Amino acid sequence: MALAEKVLTGDVQAAARLISRIEDEFPDALAEMDSLYPHTGKGYIVGVTGAPGVGKSTLTDNLIGYFRKQNKTVGVIAIDPTSALTGGAILGDRVRMQRHSTDPGVFIRSLATRGWVGGLARAAISAIHVMDALGRDIILVETVGSGQIEIDIVKAADTTLVVLTPGAGDEIQTMKAGILEAADILVVNKADKEGADRLKADLESMLELKAPRPEEWQSPVILTEAIHDKGTEELAGAILGHREFLVNSGGMPGRLRERARLELLEAVEGFVSDFIYRLDGGDYLEKLVDDFLQGRTNPQRAAREITGRLADALDK
Repeated sequence: MALAEKVLTGDVQAAARLISRIEDEFPDALAEMDSLYPHTGKGYIVGVTGAPGVGKSTLTDNLIGYFRKQNKTVGVIAIDPTSALTGGAILGDRVRMQRHSTDPGVFIRSLATRGWVGGLARAAISAIHVMDALGRDIILVETVGSGQIEIDIVKAADTTLVVLTPGAGDEIQTMKAGILEAADILVVNKADKEGADRLKADLESMLELKAPRPEEWQSPVILTEAIHDKGTEELAGAILGHREFLVNSGGMPGRLRERARLELLEAVEGFVSDFIYRLDGGDYLEKLVDDFLQGRTNPQRAAREITGRLADALDK
């Protein structure tokens, strides 16, 4: 039986193997995914993003526990930085969530970024599809903390949580363009620390300045203490409330469209990058780099030349 067929029967081991093959870019994995796409679109995707050290993994772990108590199956994709030596994920978020490791209703998988900026791994969206086809009700995607808001998760998730903490420079972080637009729910974690209430008030004031129209979602600010599992129920309620809002307001198709656009562009980017690296056995790219360094070309001219080579190859 093909891996895709096993995934559709709920085989977690088959899902893990398929994700590994997708991550390693095995050609047969693409064919397997063709069989899964018609069976996706049922899972609800929640992105969890924020700067390093804000407690994203502990918060994710708490959400797993809450949703399991509601008899919902859960998939977790933890995006880790890539080891420069092995190319593998180095944080190992699964260790932090080990209390759920024996629960058949929970499937946790770490993915390495492998140099992809934006907080998502190249294989992340495909892994989301695999977990969706596996029948997971809730799919939590925890992004690598880069210290900046990771906008790509907004396009990949149905609901995006932006996690901040008091006293860690977050007051300045909140001023960065895009954070209010990116967050469906703002989470002030480590709320037992001094400054949590002030940060919450500042965020709410900024949200009021945004002045959403009556038909738009008003992003709530939730206080949590992840280490003590406080605020989890309120946070989960906000997530489910946002899902209800998207369904009732007709906003869900727009989220699905953004996800499809991101996935298509990522596939095109990967195809073009692979093509360039393979040209003339890899020598072509190095020649262009040398020409650029020596002033014999510029990025725009080189890009047009590469595009021409790609068009010629496609014609043939």
